[in-house]
Amino acid sequence: MLSKAFFEVYTKFKLHFYQEIFERFQDREASLTTVETFCMETIQAMDHPTVNEFATFMKISSPNAAYKINSLVKKGYLKKIQSQDDRREYHLEVTQKYIDCYNLSNVYRTEVIDRISQRFTPQECETLERFLLIISRELMPEVKVFSEEKDQDL
Repeated sequence: MLSKAFFEVYTKFKLHFYQEIFERFQDREASLTTVETFCMETIQAMDHPTVNEFATFMKISSPNAAYKINSLVKKGYLKKIQSQDDRREYHLEVTQKYIDCYNLSNVYRTEVIDRISQRFTPQECETLERFLLIISRELMPEVKVFSEEKDQDL
């Protein structure tokens, strides 16, 4: 059953992410709250959003977004980069400190991708990639990932 298989893979990615978050909280004093961790993951996925884009995506007020962002900047996990096009606008960029401490999704994703590459033929991997791109770009229009615009040639 496709639905069950998809749910199983999706759930395993989520559960692994949650395990990593709580392991980080156990291993050392957590300097990021769970909500801040989700904010950082979202900002990283959005690939340098503006403050307004982040607020709009998260469906929170601009002042609430600014408060969260300023807290993350103070903690050293986020940088605000002034736009060259519109000097009133700032783009958000995750810092190396965040990547080193909390880059939870990417490490596991890389492990799984390596396992997929070892398990399946190059042709099967190409087919899987094609399916995933169609799912992401055509079948999930509700969630716009900004890096899609940069990767249209894949």
